[in-house]
Amino acid sequence: MRLLPLLLFACVAVPAFAQTPSAPTVSAPAATEIPEPLLEWRDVTTVGVEGRAWNDEERLRWFDRFPSAAQGRVTQKVWDLSRDSAGMMVRFKTDAKTIWAHYTLLKEKLAGPNMTAIGSSGLDLYARDPDGKWKWVAVARPEKKEVRQSLISDLAPGLREYALYLPLYNGIETLKIGVPPAAKFEQLAPRPEKPIVFYGTSITHGASASRPGMVHTAILGRKFDRPVVNLGFSGNGRMDAAVGEFLVKLDAAVYVIDCLPNMAAAEVRAKAPALVRQLKAAHPETPIVLVEDRRFANTWIRPERQKFHDANHAALRAVFEALKKEGVAKLSYIPGDDLIGDDTEGTTDGSHPNDLGYMRQAAVFEPVLREVLR
Repeated sequence: MRLLPLLLFACVAVPAFAQTPSAPTVSAPAATEIPEPLLEWRDVTTVGVEGRAWNDEERLRWFDRFPSAAQGRVTQKVWDLSRDSAGMMVRFKTDAKTIWAHYTLLKEKLAGPNMTAIGSSGLDLYARDPDGKWKWVAVARPEKKEVRQSLISDLAPGLREYALYLPLYNGIETLKIGVPPAAKFEQLAPRPEKPIVFYGTSITHGASASRPGMVHTAILGRKFDRPVVNLGFSGNGRMDAAVGEFLVKLDAAVYVIDCLPNMAAAEVRAKAPALVRQLKAAHPETPIVLVEDRRFANTWIRPERQKFHDANHAALRAVFEALKKEGVAKLSYIPGDDLIGDDTEGTTDGSHPNDLGYMRQAAVFEPVLREVLR
């Protein structure tokens, strides 16, 4: 007799609408607001900040990059962008174990498509370590126009020097630093050394650094330990003679002209010689560094973009060679091909450097500027 296998079925009640089990929902903890201790507040405008050029000239707002005389002289777009505090830095010494900041921003918009709120509208704090090297400490994280928050607490004991970088793509209306009443505090006046003056585009302005201290201009300021003036104007760095009128009023250690990302070859040929001659007429002994355009990170797959960069670079190189033949002295040149590296990883959006790109750009600038400044 043939035996049939006995099949056993375990019957489990299944609800009418079966659902895939999901992980338990975990709510993110709300940001803990640090209670404000008793503090003494110092208004930084009473001593001054570095990177604020034309100190003796009248301003519409204290933290504007241009004096009021520039309004109506430079283009409206350049004027509007000059109201951002890019490149400005407050230096101070304190032994406080906690440091607070209270500041009011000019614009409601805190961030952009390729800019973090910290980079665009935040503060960035560095300090000197025991060997005198600048190292990062903390940032302010803005959530609205008025920011009043702890930058850092539980600091190691000791009196040390700090540098606080101001927002890149927003303006400052007021800024105070708060420390406990018993703490020592001394705001340091802007250093008297001649500054490195950068005139450029959104890349000089700071797009897309994650925080204000990560722009190549700030990185180089720390490397050379000297003041920097950032005159980057997003989309509007075009070697304008009107901007040159104000550049010549500065007693610079070196002028770095980095405008090609906003220019085409014909404009470079027309405007670069004029700007160099304008600066040299006022400051014949001041070095000038001309910088080629960086190449877009995806030009390896975009032949038309490669042609654009080729033409741009050739135009600036021709201007440089012609000026040298004319006898223009103390004129240097930085090629653009290696500014952000060759692995395509140095930008946020193909055009604007990320922090890696800015570090690479600073590394290319450094030996040229070191030779010039020597």
